[in-house]
Amino acid sequence: MSHPQEPTACDPYDADRPLNMRCACGRVHGAQRAGVLPEDKLEASLMKALFPVDSVRRGFLRAVGAGTARAAIASVFPLGALQAMAQEKTKLKIGFIPITCATPLIMAHPLGFYQKQGLDVEVVKTAGWALIRDKMLNKEYDATHFLSRCRWPSRWVRAPTRCP
Repeated sequence: MSHPQEPTACDPYDADRPLNMRCACGRVHGAQRAGVLPEDKLEASLMKALFPVDSVRRGFLRAVGAGTARAAIASVFPLGALQAMAQEKTKLKIGFIPITCATPLIMAHPLGFYQKQGLDVEVVKTAGWALIRDKMLNKEYDATHFLSRCRWPSRWVRAPTRCP
């Protein structure tokens, strides 16, 4: 006879426990020390968003069961795709065009901001917007800056007739 898996500290489908990502005291204990997988955090965050009140979540889980709740949520939210997107990437290639608005991307590298966040970033000067677009579409760059068009409403362009 097989036993069900032991629930972890943040098992979002356990109707008998409150959904806590960590202990209320703020210290790290048992299961948390072993590490909670990013997939578990994603599911716990989703359950927290769907059921902000813990008593409602627990009542729902008692009424339908954990398996039914998992299936219902998976039919609406693509958890597999979200989990794949949630994988953290630390080696990045950032393309830029040397204009003023790219300064934060460019200067973060020599100032060590990327390294401080645990990122290995290669900042690449690029010749033009079309090339930036093409390299992003071909997934040669992980990030870049883009200029976006802004339609100015006519009320912003016209000078006011009187001052408030």
